[in-house]
Amino acid sequence: MRRRHHGRRLLAALAATAFVVLPAAPAHADAIRGQQWSLEAMHTEQAWQTSKGEGVTVAVLDTGVDDQHPDLAGSVLPGKDFIGFGAGRGDRSWARHGTAMAGIVAGHGHGPGQESGVLGIAPESKILPVRVILEGSDKARDRARKTRGTALAQGIRWAADHGADVINLSLGDDSESAHPEAGEDAAVQYALSKGSVVVASAGNGGEKGDHISYPAAYPGVIAVTAVDRWGTHASFSTRRWYATVSAPGVNIVIADPDRRYYEGWGTSAAAAFVSGAVALVRSAHPDLRPAQIKKLLIDTARDAPEGGRDDAKGYGMVDPAAAIAEGAKLRPADLKTAHAGYGKEYFGPGPEPADEDGGSVGWPAAAAGGVGALLLATAVALWRGGRTHRP
Repeated sequence: MRRRHHGRRLLAALAATAFVVLPAAPAHADAIRGQQWSLEAMHTEQAWQTSKGEGVTVAVLDTGVDDQHPDLAGSVLPGKDFIGFGAGRGDRSWARHGTAMAGIVAGHGHGPGQESGVLGIAPESKILPVRVILEGSDKARDRARKTRGTALAQGIRWAADHGADVINLSLGDDSESAHPEAGEDAAVQYALSKGSVVVASAGNGGEKGDHISYPAAYPGVIAVTAVDRWGTHASFSTRRWYATVSAPGVNIVIADPDRRYYEGWGTSAAAAFVSGAVALVRSAHPDLRPAQIKKLLIDTARDAPEGGRDDAKGYGMVDPAAAIAEGAKLRPADLKTAHAGYGKEYFGPGPEPADEDGGSVGWPAAAAGGVGALLLATAVALWRGGRTHRP
């Protein structure tokens, strides 16, 4: 059975989301893990010898997170909803994308020995859920399109003020009308100044014009493009100057509030993987500043493109184990130098002014959780496996 959901991008058109539900199949304990090729590709076993993300909080700014999902139980902190309307717990259009991203970052599995379910890159980290967008299938999306607001900027600032070591932004506007927003730009710089590392998806517009995506293009952000299991640039992944590193974004196993597991693709997944990688580095080296961590990821990236960097893959595939090892070489004096701000007053053409009523002219209070750079654009149910009992 194939179901396609078509929406319109934030301010322009929302990315389409498709689900293909396969017949039920036995859910062996290692079945999901065997399909998580990203764990091996990112050298997680080597990184986990030093850190699994303990003591690190990753804010997931998204459609919400299912804190009762077995793969995330006990790892989700009390969060904040900056939308205030739309689908709620129990609705099909609630927290799907956000739960998927949280699982990529901090999933710890479930069952005997935690051998079943999704295992995240930083399974001992904590998730701080911040709801700033709606799912593409949410019936309230029409209301959201008519609503001006600053949910994203507010969410970034709130996360920075509430202990977020890493801020994951698996979302963005890469429509033809996308442009920098003063409020968002300032919020990103505020978060960086507070010590929060900001990670964003580069965009899913590689086959639709490679339009610039925000917030990925703001200074200081670690912008992530997508590659497949062979390290090849994913054709859908936006190519732009702001690309920092690449990460898995094709055929990614994701958890869902319906207790099924799906397979999907998108730079949103790639950004979540890098957020998890940053959590590992931050856990191992808590005194590093955002700019230092960004530089570590750049300096230790694998499979660098010819010339050292390109717009498709940035500086190469993120390697948290190598970044952790390199971070151990930093001297105390090095820890005082890094700042991830502007060289000039503004970035590019500069932020747009606020409108007369004080709101941003950009993001509505809620965008469907598939906006441009964000959503897993395809998902495939791997099996039913029965509804998992909650611990």
